[in-house]
Amino acid sequence: MTTTFPDVTISTDRLVLRPFEEEDVTALTEMMNDEYVTAWTTAAHPYTHADAHRWATRDSHAERTEGRGIVFAVTEFLTQRLVGIVHLQNTNWRTRATEAGYVTAPWARGEGYASESVLAVAQWLFRDQGFERLELRTAADNTASQQVAQKIGCISEGVLRNAWIVRTQTPDGDWTDTRTDLIVWSLVPEDLDDDGDGYEGYDSYDGYAGSTAFGQRADAHGRTVGADWK
Repeated sequence: MTTTFPDVTISTDRLVLRPFEEEDVTALTEMMNDEYVTAWTTAAHPYTHADAHRWATRDSHAERTEGRGIVFAVTEFLTQRLVGIVHLQNTNWRTRATEAGYVTAPWARGEGYASESVLAVAQWLFRDQGFERLELRTAADNTASQQVAQKIGCISEGVLRNAWIVRTQTPDGDWTDTRTDLIVWSLVPEDLDDDGDGYEGYDSYDGYAGSTAFGQRADAHGRTVGADWK
């Protein structure tokens, strides 16, 4: 049984999803220090250049090679600018199921990049990799992330009560942990609309050479819970 994803790049009309490279470190550092990323993810705060370098050159790649999932740096096709991350994590190879997290850079929000990139990954996951389930978990108050799940056709399955910790900013500028519920969403192969909604075409190929990125070990420092804002 295959227990690692192939090393691939996925393309849509507007985006290229590829492994992280060392050249992404500066943009990654800036993106991960955004206040909304701090609030909704478990990424280190402050997110240092060293954190970004470790993620871009080592830890994001280890997600794939060690069988936990795969990390994509989402970039604009025309400018090659980093617009976000899609991270498949907590992969169960026996049941062919995995969980998607995503982050969008502040300057790129409102363009539909999160839904476009997550849907492209879902299509690749089901059609090329034979997976049967993609799960998303969104914090109860993260309405923009919930809109992404709805836009790509996910079904809301229920609520995990008091299951997650988000960070809220205090009046003096510090951050404090707050417990929250998680909404569980799922996408299975039959949920995909064969007519598509503009993202049905993608190209993928094996053998993309690159390094890694995001936080430190993703389970401790880089896990995302649908961190996207319109």
